[in-house]
Amino acid sequence: MGAPAGRVDFDYRFRPVNYPEALRWLYGMQDRGIKLGLDRMRALLAALGWSEGGQRFLHVAGTNGKGSVCAMLESICRAAGLRTGLFTSPHLVTFRERIRINGEMAGMAEIAEQLTRIRAICEGMEPTFFEITTALAFEIFRRADLDVIVLETGLGGRLDSTNVIHPRVAVITSVGLDHTHILGGTLGEIAREKAGIIKPGAPVVTGPLPEEAAAVVAEVAAERGAALMRVTEPVRDYAVGLRGAHQRMNASVALRALEAAGLEIAAGTVAEGLGRVSWPGRFQYARRGSRGFILDGAHNPEAARGLAETWREMYGGSRAQVILGVVRDKDARGICRELAAVAAEFVIVPMLSPRAAAPEDLLQIAGAWGRSRVCGSLEEAIESVPEGGTPALITGSLFLVGEALVALGLAEGEQEVSAQ
Repeated sequence: MGAPAGRVDFDYRFRPVNYPEALRWLYGMQDRGIKLGLDRMRALLAALGWSEGGQRFLHVAGTNGKGSVCAMLESICRAAGLRTGLFTSPHLVTFRERIRINGEMAGMAEIAEQLTRIRAICEGMEPTFFEITTALAFEIFRRADLDVIVLETGLGGRLDSTNVIHPRVAVITSVGLDHTHILGGTLGEIAREKAGIIKPGAPVVTGPLPEEAAAVVAEVAAERGAALMRVTEPVRDYAVGLRGAHQRMNASVALRALEAAGLEIAAGTVAEGLGRVSWPGRFQYARRGSRGFILDGAHNPEAARGLAETWREMYGGSRAQVILGVVRDKDARGICRELAAVAAEFVIVPMLSPRAAAPEDLLQIAGAWGRSRVCGSLEEAIESVPEGGTPALITGSLFLVGEALVALGLAEGEQEVSAQ
């Protein structure tokens, strides 16, 4: 049986591999680091015979909130009976989380098959880990005959690997100071990178943006003839499955994006999709015996501020034991400053991620904001939480949240550690 129309047949230069072997090869590509740009991505997709065709993409960028908005978009579309694809990063426990079809993680066999195929054609191109991962997602989605595909940018937007499509709508959830060593040191510079996903004639929806960032996005939208829609009020008529006032704002952004994309979905279906949306690691409650925990991947000051606000919404003036791990290139001082408003103490733990900040360095930073100590492991920190009473807060990094999901029995298997 021949290849489907528009597809290229390849002679495999590498034997087919199983899922662990395929991931071992893919994770080896992390040594190439982060290299922004679209030339390698376009060359890789061309070699695969990939074309956008009539696929309907919703493209989402933002400093914070983009993962939650993606989850809401996908959940609402699936509730409407549409066949959905969802691409997000990073993963918390298993790589398969990054690529979902109709709410289900991509299968191990398909990932292994397509990575084997990609490996056979990409020698000499030197694609990065994220470029290969994006190409993998595009191939899996193309084969699945989907009605709508929700794409989360990995970093920035303008030169992000996902920015090779022409979406039905571009979404910019927020703009804050994160990844400044790559995206720029001002809100305007970062906004321009994120506004790079705006395409001629395709509408763009934004959440509340700082004035400097909003001006840049408006300028880019005008240059490209893209209708600009700003969301400034949270949803009031729907219950949202994710906690916090910021999630109600994210829901408002998602609803406006669906409208801009021409997806007319009945109010009852919207309510179903928003009510059942799930996005692990975002103010997620967990228990071990009589000990309670809140897991939240807040990894920059803006996200930590939102986390502290949600904590006060849920627990008032109660203070939390904050179990903390942070990646080296993040603003640990800013994170601790925001969390100090709700922290009874900081408990610093090591993380499996190769990018983790040294606990001793983090202890010195956190110590400036309140009582702090180091635990030898996450498990030791979990067991040190007093039984009963206010939950402890596990935060500072999605990598740490992934470890916590496994440690607390909310995810099976070992964490597949990735640097990206």
